[in-house]
Amino acid sequence: MTTRPLPGGRPTAAECGAICAGAGRAQRDMREWAETYPGLFSARPFDAALYSTLSLAMAFSGPWFTAGQLRMANKTSLWAFGLDWLVDYAATSRQEVGDIARRCLEVAAGGPPSPGDDLTRMLADIRDELSCSPAFPELGPVWRDELRRMLDGMLVEWDWRSEKAAPTFEEYLGNADNLGFSFAFTAHWIHVTGHGPVTDVERMREAGRAVQRVIRLLNDLGTYERDVVWGDLNVLLLGDDRAAVERRITELTAHARGLLASLDTHPELAGYMERQMDFCAGFYRVGDYWGTL
Repeated sequence: MTTRPLPGGRPTAAECGAICAGAGRAQRDMREWAETYPGLFSARPFDAALYSTLSLAMAFSGPWFTAGQLRMANKTSLWAFGLDWLVDYAATSRQEVGDIARRCLEVAAGGPPSPGDDLTRMLADIRDELSCSPAFPELGPVWRDELRRMLDGMLVEWDWRSEKAAPTFEEYLGNADNLGFSFAFTAHWIHVTGHGPVTDVERMREAGRAVQRVIRLLNDLGTYERDVVWGDLNVLLLGDDRAAVERRITELTAHARGLLASLDTHPELAGYMERQMDFCAGFYRVGDYWGTL
């Protein structure tokens, strides 16, 4: 463990400096990954600010974790951005999206990456790194299931967009797995879990999914203008106004905090999820991760 503050304390200026230094290291890692997998991150929206803000999100969400401990959270989150770009903007048919999902699931299950495919090559590298963790035998199936859930959610949203369908608020919120938070969190969970029994798996997943729903709506409030320009779905396009969505966020946040508070044997992981939720509440008031088209 490090000497960084545990969940609940407000970082001092010196601690913020250490957190930003860790984020800077992570940003350099992301730039190296972008160079290693150029077929995945060559589009214009993958700009310097995306790498910077994404690394800061992880660093400030878990200030008690070292940069090394946050490595898989950073790498998996960045990979999910690349996946999102390919599914939402590069793919031209449902067959193409389905093929992306198939290739990813095969690699997650242990198969080789597709030749010349940086998406599955990076995913295979993530899988191989995670497999070195003593928690992988038990949590590897959870990671694969979260990947399947994210890919299924992306397919559902692709269908809604291509058919110009308008899901209900509850249908849209129920498809929040397409955001990928739970998938990226599971990679982090595996990476920082040492030897010993893995406990509270289902309660951890339930709390993560509650946080994911909050972040889904926060994301939509912060990216409405971009979503309109890019042709994305957004909860504000489904009939509810901003005030109604904000009220629902308040309810969902309270529920998520209750679930996180029950994870008293996992203060660092629960604290990471809560701070990720709170970071997004502030971040999406003024910014967005993606660069311009």
